[in-house]
Amino acid sequence: MQESRLIVVKRRLTVKWEDFVLAIRLLERAQIWIAILLLPLAAFMLLPLVYLFNHAFKPLHELFLFPPTFIVREPTTSNFAELLALSESTIVPVSRYIFNSIVVTFLSTVAMVVTSAMCAYPLSKHPFPGSKIVLGLIMLALLFATEAVAIPRFIVIQSLGIMNTYLGHVLPLVALPVGVFLLKQFMDQIPNDLMEAAKIDGAREFTIFMRIVIPLVQPAIATISILAFQSAWGNTETSTLFMQEDAMKTLPFYMSTLTSGLANSVARQGAAAAGALIMFIPSLVVFIVSQRKVIATMAHSGIK
Repeated sequence: MQESRLIVVKRRLTVKWEDFVLAIRLLERAQIWIAILLLPLAAFMLLPLVYLFNHAFKPLHELFLFPPTFIVREPTTSNFAELLALSESTIVPVSRYIFNSIVVTFLSTVAMVVTSAMCAYPLSKHPFPGSKIVLGLIMLALLFATEAVAIPRFIVIQSLGIMNTYLGHVLPLVALPVGVFLLKQFMDQIPNDLMEAAKIDGAREFTIFMRIVIPLVQPAIATISILAFQSAWGNTETSTLFMQEDAMKTLPFYMSTLTSGLANSVARQGAAAAGALIMFIPSLVVFIVSQRKVIATMAHSGIK
């Protein structure tokens, strides 16, 4: 009887194992077909990127071809040479604009991430009377266009006396409502029991925030860092409104002036194409480095 039972158990295990292997094979086939179907869509989404890189190396006569071509026929670096020649003829060297952009982008990104995390933590883990109203007001800020708050921002910056300073660049960019919302949603998934256990062990609030909460929301922080970087790196508003001295303006502002105020729309188009590529490359590098964290943010469904 025992031998027959063992035989039955082995047969059942064999059947279950075969079903498991078959399910894996079907899953692999499904993934292959999904990848095949998504490849054309991925190639289509890469077209703007291909066009941007090729556009920067087009000679002047190819820049104005109609219909425009995606692949450059006679690649040249004359556009970058023209951009350097223009920068050498300016009063403020382009290195100063680059330095300002690096400083402003770094400080703004750090400030946006820190303030978003510190704002999301009490809204998520320490709700207070009116916390839902505060969160609603933060979400309401997403509805306001940049132009709608330009005058109030100018009055505040002027009243604080920080015109023509790096703080005048950073302060208007600190508020990031989408960052607060995303971090709050992530922090809501952290079990309260985990934090209570840390308190029982003697951990203070700041220790819980830095050593428990922040490591668990790193994917969301990486996503917010990308959004903050892109917002600060491509910003021209602060240079236009709050900086009267050219030495305090940033690289995006300088790039925006390459083709402005000209009598025709042909001059400096090559330099503008090269400048657009230079402005895009840092954002691309940051995204490539942080893409795994971004994917984890989108796929995250709970603390495991």
